[in-house]
Amino acid sequence: MVRITGKLNSSKELIGIEQILHNIIVDHINDIVFIMRVEAGPKFRYVFANHSAMLHAKLKENDMGRLLEDVLTEDIATMLQAKYEELLTVGDTIKFQDSLTLDVGKKVINESVLTAIKDEGGSIQYVVSITRDITSATEEKRELEQAKERYKSIIEHNMDAVFTLNLEGDIVDANDAGAKLTLFTKEELKGKNSLSLFSNQNSKLIKKSIKQTLEGNSSTIDNCLLKDRTETEKIVQLRSIPIVVEGVCEGIYMIAKDVTIHHEQTELIHYMSLHDHLTGLWNRKALDEHVPLLINRMEENNAELSVIYIDLDRFKFVNDTLGLQGGDLFLKKVTNRLKRLTNDDCLLYRQGGDEFIFLLKNSSFEKTEKCAETILELFKEPFCIRGQEFYISPSMGISQYPNDGYDSNSLIQKATQALFQVKKQGKGNFRFFQTHMKSSFPNYMIMEAHLRRAIEKKELYLHYQPQVNLESGEMESLEALIRWENRKFGFVSPAQFIPLAEETGLIYAIGEWVLEQVCIQLQKWRNRGHTNVRVAINISPKQFLKEGLINTIQYYLQKYDLPPANLEIEITEGAMQDTEQALKVLEKLKQLGVYISVDDFGTGYSSLNYLKRFPIDILKIDQSFVREIQLNQKDAAITMTIIHLAHSLGLEVIAEGVEQEDQMLFLKEAQCQKAQGYYFSKPISAEEIDNHLEKIS
Repeated sequence: MVRITGKLNSSKELIGIEQILHNIIVDHINDIVFIMRVEAGPKFRYVFANHSAMLHAKLKENDMGRLLEDVLTEDIATMLQAKYEELLTVGDTIKFQDSLTLDVGKKVINESVLTAIKDEGGSIQYVVSITRDITSATEEKRELEQAKERYKSIIEHNMDAVFTLNLEGDIVDANDAGAKLTLFTKEELKGKNSLSLFSNQNSKLIKKSIKQTLEGNSSTIDNCLLKDRTETEKIVQLRSIPIVVEGVCEGIYMIAKDVTIHHEQTELIHYMSLHDHLTGLWNRKALDEHVPLLINRMEENNAELSVIYIDLDRFKFVNDTLGLQGGDLFLKKVTNRLKRLTNDDCLLYRQGGDEFIFLLKNSSFEKTEKCAETILELFKEPFCIRGQEFYISPSMGISQYPNDGYDSNSLIQKATQALFQVKKQGKGNFRFFQTHMKSSFPNYMIMEAHLRRAIEKKELYLHYQPQVNLESGEMESLEALIRWENRKFGFVSPAQFIPLAEETGLIYAIGEWVLEQVCIQLQKWRNRGHTNVRVAINISPKQFLKEGLINTIQYYLQKYDLPPANLEIEITEGAMQDTEQALKVLEKLKQLGVYISVDDFGTGYSSLNYLKRFPIDILKIDQSFVREIQLNQKDAAITMTIIHLAHSLGLEVIAEGVEQEDQMLFLKEAQCQKAQGYYFSKPISAEEIDNHLEKIS
């Protein structure tokens, strides 16, 4: 409040106003300043406005001396009239904020201070109004408050526990997650030293982390034991972040993430990666990890390590009899018996399937031999499954460190070679590895390993043998024949590797590979205009009866946009021994639209009944009949009979293995439609077939 002394006239009034300006306005020259004289009514008359005020209110010089209500718009005048009257009531100073929107659409926030100027008698003579644009300050304050709220929200709603520590490491605040993790209330946590929440074994590490953080560097401890109110230990990941204000560290945010479940899951995953899911025994991965460690220990103690490789004899018979679930139950019972021998020096592993491995630490030849004999004894009693008794024996091959190898692969390989000798000589026994076994170890085991990688290494390829129309001499169809060129064995005959593929189950992958490669080639030929080419694919008995064969063929036909008539499925008589199952498959193949041929007809368990029932299109006469067709009357008679039988049933006939002209002439005279063999062409590459097709097109 400013007090004016004496009675004012116009000249004195001006002097008083100048004094007011000197006392009040000098420091507020950028603010909007009005001085209003208070008159009866009350009414308020402009007596002064600084430059900023004149611009803000759009006043002119001749507006000085006019009443408030005569100068301003009604709504603004009404608002200010009310504020001035409020000041008259208060009698000192009031402060208020208002906002307005400029012509350009910008919103401006103002803060005004009204000050009463009284005379000696205490009557208010003037009102001084100082208004300041606080838009920026208000926005900054609002943004600051929002930032604080956001920051507070990050802390309060963080799913991880957040503890605010002072420079001494005491807790000054905690969020809800901190209370939930520790089971203390927020108030109970305040004042606690942070170290009291953790296991003593972590104290040194946490102290180091706090010291590092107070120096301005964040810190992380991956696995730390936190003890809650009930002394229950929880595994947490601990992060410490410095609270820095104007370059000075004022405290620490300690963030604790509960990783107990994750840690337990990680432990479980690690356990599962090293254990067989069916039996719970150590698996091959664990074996490979353990052997080097055990070898180092045996080396330090100048001791021996023995590997006993066990394979169950005739387990396939058990599996076929009981089914997969029954077979699994049988393996569990075998495991329970073998586990009777386990101890700190005798570790048991499941190698896979029906194969197990014992590792015997600190085991001499004599101790190992005694253990093998004990294993044989375990199998003398039958295994009872679903009320049935099964007798089964183990065959065992044994190798020893350091005599037979210094690593897992060498020792297992030597034990496997010894096992092979046991299998070869009657099974149900054990043998130690001996050097001479290396040369007798069968190539087919190595060949199997190479065959498993043959597709991946692109060692397999296809040749095509033309099937010639004997009447026209033209090539009408082809048979796809698989070939294998191996980097170790060179060219491997299909007669060698196809039975191996059948035995090991690799025939499924190889058969599907052949199917796709043929479809790819057929698509190429069709794109070049050779739309009538038909290719025969040999399907093994295992493939033929495998569920999903029809879907697989249909998939590749659709994938490569091929008419089913371009494809011929060639099966042997052996695949049709299960008549009912074979009939179902053949009917589905026929519905698909592919051709069906029976290979090597007459060499298997032929039945006129299946020829009548099955939807077959083609019979192929085996080359064993064709080879001596001119010399052997029986072969000639059988060949003639097959041809006449096929014609009577409306089937096409193809003779295989035609190598001489007289064979060709005999077949032509017997009205055999087609033939294939070296007389016409050996199996040749797709490129050579391309050349032939181009010549005849």
